This record gives sequence, C-alpha cells and structure tokens, in this order.
Amino acid sequence: MPDCITPLWPCAMTGAAACLAGFEGITVVIHGSSGCYYYPATLLHAPLHGTFILENEVIFGSGNRLREVIGDLSNKGNRIAVVTTCVPSVLGEDIESLLDDNDVIIVDSPGFVGEMETGYHTALSALSPVTDPGRPGINIDGVSLSDPFYEGNVQEISRILHTAMIPIGTIFCRDTSENIGRASQLTVGTNEDFKSGVGEYIGGTLGIPVLRETCKKLAARYTCANMDPVFNEIDKQEERIIHSCDKFLRRYDPPGVVVFAGASYALFAADSLKRYLDAQILVVGTRNDPSALPNMDYRVERLTGLEEVRDTITVLEPDLVIGSSFERSLSSGRAFLGIIPPLRGQVRLAYPPLVGIGGTLHFMEHVLNACMDKKA
Repeated sequence: MPDCITPLWPCAMTGAAACLAGFEGITVVIHGSSGCYYYPATLLHAPLHGTFILENEVIFGSGNRLREVIGDLSNKGNRIAVVTTCVPSVLGEDIESLLDDNDVIIVDSPGFVGEMETGYHTALSALSPVTDPGRPGINIDGVSLSDPFYEGNVQEISRILHTAMIPIGTIFCRDTSENIGRASQLTVGTNEDFKSGVGEYIGGTLGIPVLRETCKKLAARYTCANMDPVFNEIDKQEERIIHSCDKFLRRYDPPGVVVFAGASYALFAADSLKRYLDAQILVVGTRNDPSALPNMDYRVERLTGLEEVRDTITVLEPDLVIGSSFERSLSSGRAFLGIIPPLRGQVRLAYPPLVGIGGTLHFMEHVLNACMDKKA
C-alpha cells in the first residue's frame, strides 16, 4: 500500500480506466459499485460500463453479475477489459477463474493500491505494448483522458511532428487497440507522470526550453526530419511571450504564486512563471510523488488534503493560485488558473494544449489575463 493517498487526486481504478478507455477497440467494464462507475465516467467523459454490484452480491459474490455484463458486451466486436475496484478485491474474488471462457483483459487496480498514475501504468502493462522495428515515426506518450488538456496536447505535438515531417507512431493512450502491438521505437512525452516506458524515450515537451532540447535530440536521432521550421517557430513565439511579459512587468510587480498540480504540470507551471514573469514561487504542492522528476529549485510539498491546501493559501497569501476547482474554492478572490482536474463550473469546448509551443502560449496568456483582471 502507498505511503500517501490523497483525496484530492483520483485513485488507481480511475487511472486504469483512463488508460484503457483511451484505446478504440477496447470496452472498459468497471467491476464495482455505482459510485466506482460514475466517478470515472464523469471525469473521463468516455463510454464506460459497470457491473453496479449490490449489497447481496457483496455477501454472496458478484460473479454472476460480472458474467452477465460481459455476456451482453461480448458480441460488440471490441475486446473487453475489466477493472476491479475495492469491494471485489477485498472480497478476494478470483476474477480470472470467473471469466475463464472469455478473452478478457483483467486489470486488478482497486483504489487502495495507489493513485491515478499507479492504475494507469498497471493497465498499460496489462496491454503488453510492443515496438515494431519496421514502423517509422515517433510515439507520443503521457496522454490520459483524466487530463483536461489531453486532446490539445495530442493535437499540438502531432502538429509539431508533422511540421518536421516526422510520422506519428502510437499515441499512449489515445489510439486504436491495433497500434498497441506496433509502436515505433522512439517516444516523446507530454506528461512524465504518465510515461509509457515503450520505446526509447527522447524527451518531454512541457515548456519551451524542454521542447527545444527534445527537438535537438530528435534532429540527431531521426535524421530524415526537418527541424528548422520548428526551431524557427519556437524562437519566434518565445519572443512574443517575453515581450508580453515585459509589458506586464513594466506596470506590475512579479506575482507571488502557489502551484498545485501533478508533479510534471507543477514543474512546468513554476518554471514558466519564473522564467518569463520572474514570479516568486511560494510553494509547489504536488498531488503525486515528485521524486521521479528533476530536482525543483522551489519549496516542494506533497499536499494531500483540502485543509493543508487552505492553510497554505491562507498563510502564504499568494497573488496567483494555480490548481483545480478545489483551489479555486479557497482562493478568496485571488487570480486563479486551472490546469488539473477537477475543473468544474466552466464550459470547455475548445482543445487548448499545455505542451509544446501552443501550450506555453496558452498558459502564459491566461496567467497574464488572470493577473491583470485582478489588478484592474
């Protein structure tokens, strides 16, 4: 069992569902109560199925109910993946034996084994992705349906790769199930909290400095690529950011900022604000374990409850709060920008990215507007 589970962050079961539901050709069944179904269904906005086990099935076993649901879905043409939740796992039901006669992917990922990233990686491992030496291109990983920016991230990195005339391999996890077994041998990432481990990892794309270094590595490894248009765009758009931030700083002091997010997004936000706005990063509060990332030159705390978040904001009195709807509810009129789920109470129709060139432009644009709105 993990040392720390935060109620502010989705559990392992939700992470597994986010991974599996990202692939066309896989039907995901949440084996558990109605609550265990409705939470990921609401967060992921994906077509999930549930067994909705009841009290008597908790006592006498839920095998019949599970077989009934799978029987109804088995003639639809998709492969079925069953994600177990806390109740059947605690009961110790032998799901594999119950489904001996079915070609089903079973992912044992109850909430108590860890947080979202744990379940995501467990599910991806169960899919057994394989690289194909004959397939050209670059995989894109770090994509999770739980991320409000995942669609924009895929579009932005796809655009950059197309600009460089690099074909796209498999997108983990937003692709067809057929492509799981024929991934390319090189991979770039959008969010290192959800690294796939498939292929040789070239680098990330969160933040312009990171993107620039990754593009240099791509130019060296993928020799048929034309990276010059990408480098030209990076330089041009970064200059626009610097110009806009300089205009802001001629009128206002650098903001004091608290950042609450998953480790990768938190590092991106803090680095971008420090680099372009000379912001004072008062604290970086991570939802998950930040130890896998490079050392942050900031005060980093893993904050696991709403009371800790409230106390942090109250004591530090930031000008700008980066986080989710939880932090927005505690911001007391401060400038706010949401970058992690949940993001409630707002309409989201477009697909803005947080990675690549467009992601930094989007992030800094909204930071500047949020800060100026509060200064007005």
